Amino acid sequence: MRIGIDVGGTHTDAVILDGDEIISATKALTSSDVVTGVTNALDTLLNGGGLKPAQIKTVMIGTTQFTNAIVQRRELSPTGVIRIGLPSGKGMPPMIDWPEDMANAVNASVYMIHGGYLYDGFPVAELREDEINEVISDLQQKKIENIAIASAFAPMNDTPERLVAEKIRKAIPTAKITRSSQFGRLGLMERENAAIMNATLLPFAGKVVDAFLGALRNRDLTCPAYISQNDGTLMSSDFVRNFPALTFSSGPTNSLRGAYKLTGLEEAIVVDIGGTTSDIGVLQNGFPRESNIVVDIGGVRTNFRMPDILALGLGGGSLVSSDGQVIGPQSVGHKLVTEGLVFGGQQLTASDIIVASGDTEMGDKSKVSHLSDATIKAAKQTMRTMLDRSIDMMKPGGKDMPVILVGGGSVLVTDGLNAAAKLHRPKNADVANAIGAAIAQVGAESERMVSYRATPRDEALAQITQAATERAIFAGADPATIRAVDIEETAVPYMDEGATRVRVKVIGELAL
Repeated sequence: MRIGIDVGGTHTDAVILDGDEIISATKALTSSDVVTGVTNALDTLLNGGGLKPAQIKTVMIGTTQFTNAIVQRRELSPTGVIRIGLPSGKGMPPMIDWPEDMANAVNASVYMIHGGYLYDGFPVAELREDEINEVISDLQQKKIENIAIASAFAPMNDTPERLVAEKIRKAIPTAKITRSSQFGRLGLMERENAAIMNATLLPFAGKVVDAFLGALRNRDLTCPAYISQNDGTLMSSDFVRNFPALTFSSGPTNSLRGAYKLTGLEEAIVVDIGGTTSDIGVLQNGFPRESNIVVDIGGVRTNFRMPDILALGLGGGSLVSSDGQVIGPQSVGHKLVTEGLVFGGQQLTASDIIVASGDTEMGDKSKVSHLSDATIKAAKQTMRTMLDRSIDMMKPGGKDMPVILVGGGSVLVTDGLNAAAKLHRPKNADVANAIGAAIAQVGAESERMVSYRATPRDEALAQITQAATERAIFAGADPATIRAVDIEETAVPYMDEGATRVRVKVIGELAL
């Protein structure tokens, strides 16, 4: 048996699964310190299922802690940023396009040194020992231990990053280092940004992981714990200590995977309606469709592997205008239970509309008896139009697809959706995100630029697949179960030797 927990901004959802059977489930408001909410969820689950801690074999946790830290500019540590790429790239130094408040929060010391490689393997310049020593000396003087290293075309050849990292670790044994090549994608500045964001979160990652593990130990759960990442797969707790940034946007991903598990539909559009927003994504082969565009995290451009999600400002706590014509994006969020009309508050919300219409029960219906039929009808039509329009935008090639409704706010949809070929509202849809965390596998990817003229295609794919496999094993996958689930090949025109950009993604079962 295994436990899945998803810590959202409004609710903490949790389930116990025995194979495919849901033994116990709970949904509660997220606590301000997060860990209290997790502990309470564990108590409810174990008591509700009549289980002993020893019966639980694994715990999977999804969390927004690290995303929130970036967005809110908190818990970020001073970071050393080393760009290996001179003399090229001097005119575009690291963090040049970062929001000022974000750059100030990171308080980075930036260094640019010679080295790196081109896409075809030729060196940009040789590493210079004197430059590396100067960087180390300055890091020691400033007592900086969180360090991000980025080198030109490092996913092709990470030797410069590894050499510099080794020298830093020898001089500063306590250094926490992120090499950009460990994130795998090619674009230098976006990959560098991802490495910086990861490095600045490393001390906080240690605190969060320790807190989660402490909460499990306090409930006598000694089984392995894993954290869900943003491609629908898992990381071991030790892996998260090194790569907290890979959890960005894991919440919507868990919901999509949970929707797949609850319906068995591998190809569908998933609408996850929460307290503040509706996250709309697409299932392809049972996994979230990934975004092919640069992803903005807290105002910073990155090239993380992220699900393609459309966030719509419609949720159970969304504010509704007096005539019902405008809904959201402002929301009372987790304060719905105190500020919504049916709970004795003063704010007209989407949940109040649904209660007034008689389509669901929550709070005190008499508190919304004054709402006119015209307002209720207009508000329900506004919600339906908002969802239909957004679903149409996400359809692959504009083709009709089944739509799966999940999330506690799915009660807002009462009259069907015109954009859905067929509408599915599965049992336990309100805890789909926790189910998605519980069923997650371990995955990894690798990306390189190759020339099929110089290296035969089969050989090149084998090398890249092996690199992804090694990362998956390090993240906690059982080597015997790892398989490639996605191979993306993109020819790059106007480059010598017929360059092709290749990305391979693998997944495997947990090595228990």
